[in-house]
Amino acid sequence: MNRIVVITGASSGIGEATAKKFAKNGDNLILLARRIDKLELIKREILEKNHVNILVEKLDVRNRNEVFNFFNNLKEEWQNIDILVNNAGLALGLSPIYEGDIDDWEIMVQTNIMGLLYVSRAVLPGMVQRKRGHVINLGSIAGREVYANGNVYCATKHAVHALSEAMRIDLLPHNIKVSNVAPGAVNTEFSTVRFKGDKHRAEQVYVGYNPLYAEDVADAILYVSNLPDYVNVNDILVMSTQQANATMFNKK
Repeated sequence: MNRIVVITGASSGIGEATAKKFAKNGDNLILLARRIDKLELIKREILEKNHVNILVEKLDVRNRNEVFNFFNNLKEEWQNIDILVNNAGLALGLSPIYEGDIDDWEIMVQTNIMGLLYVSRAVLPGMVQRKRGHVINLGSIAGREVYANGNVYCATKHAVHALSEAMRIDLLPHNIKVSNVAPGAVNTEFSTVRFKGDKHRAEQVYVGYNPLYAEDVADAILYVSNLPDYVNVNDILVMSTQQANATMFNKK
């Protein structure tokens, strides 16, 4: 039976790569992001290679009403969601906390924490009712270690780590899996977004070593989703061979 997989932040990077991996696996997809034009292109590309069903929708996970309106009005054939990948997230800025941009803080908190909570709250009652499902939250090495000038972003990813553990406790009686997939440095749009479109500065983040790519993280997500029913990966940390922790790299 083809599973129904919801992926937030599916218009680029890890979300896009994850969508393609699940489609190749034969799963049907609900792809959500703010950039509907990108979602339509991804849908078209996937359908050229895979015989799956895909629903795309423009959705901002920060908007509580948008989230609940979408999930409350899903057609019947899309309601039995098997897997939720809470991928939407971002970092903005890299400043000491006394110079931080409060607007950036609010966007990170609203996206990385509240967005995850809104979508989870909308999807989980159905999983609880069916006594099956899997929530896969995208964490980060920043959810384990705090680094200079990462303050609020690190705090939001620590929250994702904590919420993943709390969700697993609350959902344990209902046979629902919860996994936290935490990457190290990944060469995606992440740094371009963090540096507000400064591509030169973003590119410097990945110079001198081989970072992860979106497909590597997507492989980990697919892996944890494909294990037997009685096996759950609670937490997985994935990094480049040339990265030891949040700040140490073997750069050539």
